[in-house]
Amino acid sequence: MIGVVIPAHNEESHITACLSSVLSAASHPALANRSVAVVVVLDDCSDKTGQIVLAQGVSRINVSFKNVGRARATGADYLLAAGAQWLAFTDADTVVPQDWLARQIAFGAEAVCGTVEVDSWQEHGEAVRSKYMEHYQFVENHRHIHGANLGLSAEAYRRAGGFQHLAAHEDVHLVSDLERIGAHIVWTATNPVVTSARRNFRCHGGFGEYLANLGVSLGLPVLDTQVSAGISL
Repeated sequence: MIGVVIPAHNEESHITACLSSVLSAASHPALANRSVAVVVVLDDCSDKTGQIVLAQGVSRINVSFKNVGRARATGADYLLAAGAQWLAFTDADTVVPQDWLARQIAFGAEAVCGTVEVDSWQEHGEAVRSKYMEHYQFVENHRHIHGANLGLSAEAYRRAGGFQHLAAHEDVHLVSDLERIGAHIVWTATNPVVTSARRNFRCHGGFGEYLANLGVSLGLPVLDTQVSAGISL
């Protein structure tokens, strides 16, 4: 069985597209002999995210951690207990390709680290896009790590100790632990996901804040939501 974990905090604007893409990936012909279970970990949600998940017929877990690492770990534990042999992780503001899971499995690795593409640069502008593209590598054997595009075997997850209960960079720490135990990791740009570049991001220290800080470094104005979120100037 393949398990997909999606942490979510007030994602009513994005969760429908995310779940539609994940459920499409779960029905890929190459996975004909594998069942796929999806769980959304609703972390302190006060909007309609949970109702949307329920309407899609997807399992959900309600928590109040305000901690993405703990949310991912909770979802992983739930799916491992259900018998998952492979764990895939993405984010609620992300859309995955139809062959996302099939490609992860096909590598025959213990872990697969994929890349991300941005849905729109409209909120940031050309200067931020150019700055981002200077540093990002859409190539094989890249070294980018994204919780929005990560897959690994249940055995490797357990051996590495799972996600630490961190508010940010939980994905980086898990991959570091995978490297520590000598896991076979594939770093690929062939199965990118598309994620939101919104400036009112949810996770401190995550991808959204990284993009916002690029804008700050270029002298762009800071939104009130970013000031309250703790963007360092």
